[in-house]
Amino acid sequence: QQQQQQQQQKWVDHSDVSVSAASSSAAASSVDDGSYFDKDYIFRGLKRMYRKKIMPLELASKYGHFYSPPLSPSDFEAKPMILLLGQYSVGKTSFIQYLLGGKNFPGMRIGPEPTTDRFVVIMESHDSVDKLIPGAALASQADRPFRGLSSFGNSFLSRLEGVELNQLESPILQNITLVDTPGILSGQKQSMERNYDYEAVMKWFAERADLIIIMFDAHKLDISDELKSVIELMSIHSDKVRVVLNKADMVSTQQLMRVYGALMWSLGKVMMTPEVCRVYMGSFWGGRPPKNVDQAPLLEQEKADLFSDISNLPQNAVMRRINELVKRARYVKVHAYIVHYLRKQLPYNPWGRRDKQVRLLSRLERELTMCARRYELPKGDFPTVPPLRKAFSEIKDWTSEFPKMDKRMVKEMDKVFSVDIPDLLEKARMTTNSN
Repeated sequence: QQQQQQQQQKWVDHSDVSVSAASSSAAASSVDDGSYFDKDYIFRGLKRMYRKKIMPLELASKYGHFYSPPLSPSDFEAKPMILLLGQYSVGKTSFIQYLLGGKNFPGMRIGPEPTTDRFVVIMESHDSVDKLIPGAALASQADRPFRGLSSFGNSFLSRLEGVELNQLESPILQNITLVDTPGILSGQKQSMERNYDYEAVMKWFAERADLIIIMFDAHKLDISDELKSVIELMSIHSDKVRVVLNKADMVSTQQLMRVYGALMWSLGKVMMTPEVCRVYMGSFWGGRPPKNVDQAPLLEQEKADLFSDISNLPQNAVMRRINELVKRARYVKVHAYIVHYLRKQLPYNPWGRRDKQVRLLSRLERELTMCARRYELPKGDFPTVPPLRKAFSEIKDWTSEFPKMDKRMVKEMDKVFSVDIPDLLEKARMTTNSN
């Protein structure tokens, strides 16, 4: 209860500042986005819904221990974020430089060897001055959506950097934030060298990203074990994933057809879905003409399609925030019922309770099926078993750690889907029309 009060107080303290700041740009943002809604009005409404109806159930069921920390107010106000993934030397940093109009940025390193060894957030500067921000300082800024990264500790924060650039020289940053990630090596080498939870960090960024771009080099299509695990993490965000086959001009047209087919076959095996994600072909070298001129018209069209996808992000920001909040609320509801169901299986007497927990975890998949049947929950909203088992095993006594579920909280959260969000959109539309 004390933790819940502290979390909600942070929201109140931040909202006093953020609402006034957001109000000043409300009119401009609604025009720039071509939206039929008052974005500022909707974001305030979503923050209020989350604080009052979703976050209390998150805290009671320790959702942050199992998945991701609670959202902050700045998560709702943040500009659309693009997350770039891929093995080393596939051209992630070069692609970012291309988006920035060829501009170099502080800390940028490009080369055939693994150069980017940290997470780099490229964003608009408040004072039009290019500067580098250490990870700990970036995670402490209340007006940025990165405060949740503090929970990963100093080992990770030392591998995080923020780069602020002049928006006049890089106009794309007025509407979008870019995130460059460390290049992924093959085998176990990198996972053994990292002293922070890489997969948990990637999951945190993926949940908040509006677009996830996975890049491949036309000469290196092998999918390493670590890249495979990262792509599998992205499976629940498949609607946000795009694949870019970079350096496509370095091969002949016949070779490009074979490379494209091989990449689609490899991705199909990893993603394990009948639907195939969109793969864009391109060559982002920054001003250099394509080596194979026969492919120039095709690559130009592919680049135009990809950039159209990116340029639509600000227009879709409102619906994306609503969609992400609804997805999170559904996961929170299912998680709360899982905790409630498992807690009810434990004996009232503390003796033998720990052994019962071990037995429940050993047959967790069966217990989740029973939980879904009893409470009529969709199986598609249930988490994968191994991470869930590991998180539950870290909690010594479920009875004392988890309070009894208040079903009134669940009913209030259900109203978010059926009543609150439709009402919010209607009122936002009326507010926009009246203005």
